[in-house]
Amino acid sequence: MNTVDTIAALATAPGGAINIVRISGSDALAVANKVWRGKQQLGRENARKMLYGLLGDPGEPVLAVYMPCPHSYTGEDVVELQCHGGAAAGRRTLDQVLMQENVRSAEPGEFTMRAFVNGKLDLAQAEAVGDLVSASSEASFNLALRQLEGNLSRSVNDIREILLLLAADCESRLDFPDEELEFDPPEMLLEKLARAREMLNKLIASAHAGNLLREGVRITLAGRPNAGKSSLLNALLGVDRAIVSNIPGTTRDTLAERAVLRNIPVEITDTAGLRESDDEIETLGIQRARNAIKQSQLIFYLLDASADDPADEVEYFLNNCDNTNCAVIAIWNKCDLVPGRILPDIPHTEQLTISARTGENLDLLLDWFEKIVWAGESGAEDTLQAVNARHLELLQRAANLLENVPAALSVSNWELAALDLHMALREAGKIVGETVEPDILDEIFSRFCIGK
Repeated sequence: MNTVDTIAALATAPGGAINIVRISGSDALAVANKVWRGKQQLGRENARKMLYGLLGDPGEPVLAVYMPCPHSYTGEDVVELQCHGGAAAGRRTLDQVLMQENVRSAEPGEFTMRAFVNGKLDLAQAEAVGDLVSASSEASFNLALRQLEGNLSRSVNDIREILLLLAADCESRLDFPDEELEFDPPEMLLEKLARAREMLNKLIASAHAGNLLREGVRITLAGRPNAGKSSLLNALLGVDRAIVSNIPGTTRDTLAERAVLRNIPVEITDTAGLRESDDEIETLGIQRARNAIKQSQLIFYLLDASADDPADEVEYFLNNCDNTNCAVIAIWNKCDLVPGRILPDIPHTEQLTISARTGENLDLLLDWFEKIVWAGESGAEDTLQAVNARHLELLQRAANLLENVPAALSVSNWELAALDLHMALREAGKIVGETVEPDILDEIFSRFCIGK
């Protein structure tokens, strides 16, 4: 990306109460003063003060604030113009800015890219900005906020500091082999290395939580027709999203909805009832249901507790879900219709009894969901840092490079140890942006919206 030009873009999503047009670069102040006029011109004497003025002709009321470098989001001169909400007002303001000389439209993520280049954020913090914007739950928002505050960066830099000291120690022994210098004994070096590897492995282990909170979980509601899948969907969402009917086969296609269950983002897919059908459209829906089951991370399989033959419900379940590769919860629905009924056990499968209509045991279902998803890990409230897929790959590379270092240190092979330590340092440095290729930066920031 070109970080020399002055750039401008809408920093707010369309449709809000106000629009904010952000201008950043060496000509930001001059550009703003050409399109905006108030009782005072924008300048250092009124920096970081919101001023009232007019934009264009005949003059739309617009607030403006000037933030001089380096004390701004990007580290450059920044001016923000706040105009009326709605698509037309925001587009009109931005157009007038872009009509001026020496300013161009910002590329996706370019404001945050400049914040990184100018040392306002490291790369892990810059990625957290994108995570904040896309966060779909309180937990994922808090995780992104902690990363923006530097939690992950501090952990990575602590590891890098240990590796750097070890590498420097190894190189000193190579450079001054005949000098009577006091070096730490190999046992102490091994102890420091073990600490760094332990910290690395802890970050690697956090990848599951990070993926869970950022990407969420795909849940499929499966079962025979009229088992209550749509009723359960509505109960989980808290709104009547799916049509509910006593007529079997009402749902003929998949219906996916996003929600947050126990602070975990989820995509819940309601599916057509599983059965043999001569109806061409229903058959297509059933095939889509089977495809959704294959792609699911967790299946809520509903069985009808009020069915004439509950054993037949179990047999149908085993024929359709016994060989799935994901976790399955067998849910006996409609327990309110047959209170006290003894239902058959399903081998090797978690099962519980609920009523989607009355809400009975829905909390218990969510308890089980939470337990399966976290798989023994701490919950979202305890997740102080969690690496993403890019971080995970780099951490694993660093961990692999350190595997042979203990043996090298034990036999005083300082050259080999130093080489592996420096390579591990380079991989860890890519997380915070100390050592990273330009094409990787372009790929990361291209995922951002233009206003960021």
